Amino acid sequence: MLSCTHVTDTSFAIKCGGSEVTTSDGTVYEADNSISGTAPTSFYVSRTEKWGVSNVGLFVDKIANTSLVTGTNTPELFKTSRISPGSLRYYGMGLENGPYIVSLQFAEMILKDPSTKTWESTGRRVFDIYIQGILQLGDFDISKEAGGVQKAIEKKFNATVSENYLEIHLFWAGKGTCCIPYDGYYGPSISALSVVSASERTIPPEKGKTGLIAGIAIAAGILSLIVISAVFYIKRKGSDMNEDIELPEIGPRPSTFSYAELRTATENFNAINKLGEGGFGAVYKGTLSDGRVVAVKQLSLASQHGKSQFIAEIATISAVQHRNLVKLYGFCIKGNKRLLVYEYLENKSLDHSLFGKNDLHLDWPTRFSIGLATARGLAYLHEESRPRIIHRDVKASNILLDAELCPKISDFGLAKLYDDKKTHISTRVAGTIGYLAPEYAMRGHLTEKADVFGFGVVALEIVSGRPNYDNSLEAEKMYLLEWAWTLHENNRSLDLVDPKLTTFDENEAARVIGVALLCIQASPALRPTMSRVVAMLAGDIEVSTVASKPGYLTDWDFKDITTSFLSDDTQTSVASTSTSYPAPTPVNLSEPMLSAP
Repeated sequence: MLSCTHVTDTSFAIKCGGSEVTTSDGTVYEADNSISGTAPTSFYVSRTEKWGVSNVGLFVDKIANTSLVTGTNTPELFKTSRISPGSLRYYGMGLENGPYIVSLQFAEMILKDPSTKTWESTGRRVFDIYIQGILQLGDFDISKEAGGVQKAIEKKFNATVSENYLEIHLFWAGKGTCCIPYDGYYGPSISALSVVSASERTIPPEKGKTGLIAGIAIAAGILSLIVISAVFYIKRKGSDMNEDIELPEIGPRPSTFSYAELRTATENFNAINKLGEGGFGAVYKGTLSDGRVVAVKQLSLASQHGKSQFIAEIATISAVQHRNLVKLYGFCIKGNKRLLVYEYLENKSLDHSLFGKNDLHLDWPTRFSIGLATARGLAYLHEESRPRIIHRDVKASNILLDAELCPKISDFGLAKLYDDKKTHISTRVAGTIGYLAPEYAMRGHLTEKADVFGFGVVALEIVSGRPNYDNSLEAEKMYLLEWAWTLHENNRSLDLVDPKLTTFDENEAARVIGVALLCIQASPALRPTMSRVVAMLAGDIEVSTVASKPGYLTDWDFKDITTSFLSDDTQTSVASTSTSYPAPTPVNLSEPMLSAP
């Protein structure tokens, strides 16, 4: 947590990636030329303790240099830029509360001009800009906005400081290119930034004293009313609030909702508005007083892990931001009632569209885009998010589609945080039959490779348009993974493609199938990381050769298993708990895990 000993500052400026610079107007841009070495994460606080910077990414952060930037009256600010491979945050510390103006200076120094038509000119740097946790610019492309490379551009934003700190977050959401001209040059880049109080610019000096006195008087009156109201409110509502939730003090914070507000939004949790139900409770569609349509997850009192599940979701979802993750708006606690409020995604879950549960038709370009974007979301959870996150229940019903059919991974109730030294978690195995990695299902051995396995199954479902198990098919086709391998061994992999697709890109389809077969390897060591999956799907690198058919397919006789164990009743049970929205995740396997060997 960032902290400061006093609150006196109303401005600061940083020369990102370079030495201290003083511009002609007298603004001092403090030096920011530290390098994190080989660490995947770094944090630095300035000598003046006015600001700090943190970098998160799979590669080491870099500093770019140039002397050719045009389109600016302060070229000295653009001789260097700091580049981060994933997430770059600048923090203003010890600021007086109030409105501020944030100025960000950019220039593309690494990528080549597209007009040169070289391989290096195909690179694209695309990232998102957040101020105080609020998205200000999505898919920001420096060269596109500036009208070319090595051209300066300034972006100004209004921000409010309410707790004496300011956060500027530049975040790579998996768009653009990742390996052009070199690995690690795809993330956010910034040359300089300045933050100044807007109040100082708007209050005339001669009126400042009068305004201050009037402000203090008004504030005192308001404070008195607030204190009196708070006393009555606490007396009336105190019995309902039986616990506190500790949330991060830096970064986006979810809003709090009253139970009455959510009850009204869902029409008293009317069954008509019910979107689904799982092992931890039901999810309802609701409309807030401001017109926002939301999904309200109501934790069941019967859930054994309801409280811990709720706290885990609050802590994890509010700490991560990605365009392919479902957004958490806020939460509610009243007595024993605990609710989460998510964004509502009108096209429901991917399984509805793939398996004919609705009238939405997904053509091949859309399917390919969904698969690639889902991979990017998982790559962020595994490699860019801090702390790193394992989802543990990657499946088609936990991938939701927005109005533009952009996928968002839902249900972080099963997500477990882990550090770099942990390879298993001694708790219950949680997940869904058909998507569980063998080492996790049988030995409780949990790493991010368990999610890679689940993604491989989902990728095959996207290509084939069918679930991983379907007992209405002939015996050799019932189990999707076995059927996919049979076709692969007979050089007929494209026969797996959904017959409803009248046209599709054969190269892309073959690439997805090849990547999926790598993901479902029996040994976790043989499965690729999700960042490598993204690169292979995007065509940035070749798809690795599949080594061999997994042992769980060669050693087991699935024809016997599917006719005896996975009966019609079993499948119905599994399907009934697999909901279509970020309802609490079904826990189809809940036996205590064995200790990892």
